[in-house]
Amino acid sequence: MANKVFVVTGVTSGIGKALAAQIAQTGETLVMVARDAERGQAALKELMLATQNPTIDLQLCDLSILSSVRNLAEILKSRYEQIDVLINKASAYKRKRVVTVDGFEEMFAANHLGPFLLTQLLLELLQTAVQRNGSARVLNVTAPSTVELSFDDLQGEKKFNSLNAFGATKMMNLLFTFELARRLENTGIAVNAIHPGLARSSLMKEAVAPMRLFTWLMSGSPNKAAEQILQAATAPEFEKTTGKFLYRGKAIEAPAYAHDAHVQQRLWEVSESLTELSTTKGVMPVNDPHLQ
Repeated sequence: MANKVFVVTGVTSGIGKALAAQIAQTGETLVMVARDAERGQAALKELMLATQNPTIDLQLCDLSILSSVRNLAEILKSRYEQIDVLINKASAYKRKRVVTVDGFEEMFAANHLGPFLLTQLLLELLQTAVQRNGSARVLNVTAPSTVELSFDDLQGEKKFNSLNAFGATKMMNLLFTFELARRLENTGIAVNAIHPGLARSSLMKEAVAPMRLFTWLMSGSPNKAAEQILQAATAPEFEKTTGKFLYRGKAIEAPAYAHDAHVQQRLWEVSESLTELSTTKGVMPVNDPHLQ
C-alpha cells in the first residue's frame, strides 16, 4: 500500500475509531472525518501519539447537512490529488423524528443523503487513484436490513417509527451500493457494502434502555469488526470485487429487495433530486468516451 489516501467518516467512537487506528498504523495517509470538533481532536491526538503517523488529517463535517458535505468535498479536492479508499462509516440513530436545517429527517440525511452526495463529489479523486494505482475502493458500512422503502413517505412525515426509519436507511445503503457498482462497472472503482456485525459503540445511545442493554450484550469488540473492514479496504483479493455485500471476509446474500433494479434507480433519482446534483455531475464511468 504505497502512497494511498484513505477517507473514513464517523471516526470518534466504536468501529470507526478502531478502523482509523488500524489504517493509521499502516503509515498511509488517513483523513478522519468527524462531526464533533472536540471529539475529533481528541481522536486525532490519540492516534498520532499511538501510531506516530504524521499523515493523519482531521476534517469536520456534519453529513446530515448538505452544505457541510459540499464544503468537505471542496477541502479534500484542494488538499489531495487522489483518494484511494472512501469508507462511509458514519451513522446516526434518533429515537424521535428530528429535521435538519435542510428540511430532511436526520437519519435519512446522515445515513443516506450525505454519503450519497459525498461519494459522488469525490468520484474525480477516486478516478485519479485508478489512473495512478490501477484501482480505488468505496465501502459502505451497513447492515442486512429487510425494511422496504415507502417512497410516498420516505422521511416519516406521515408515520414515524425510529427503528423502521433507521432500518430503511440501512436498506438505502445497500440499494445505493449496488446501483453505484453497476454504474461504475469496469472503471477500476470497486464499490461494496460491508456488514461488520454488532460492535460496542454509542450509536444506539438514544434507544430505550432494554434495547441498549440487549445491543451491548450482543455486541463484540470494535477492533474485530474494524479488521473486517480493513481487509476489504486493503487486501489484494478484494481489489476487483465489486457490487457485493461482505461479511467476515466473504460475500453474502443481501435481502432480495436490495437487488431490485427499479427500486435502486428510483432511490437514486430521488436522492439526486434532493441533493441537487445535476446530470452533468452524476456518475460517469472513468472510461466513458465523452470524458476523453
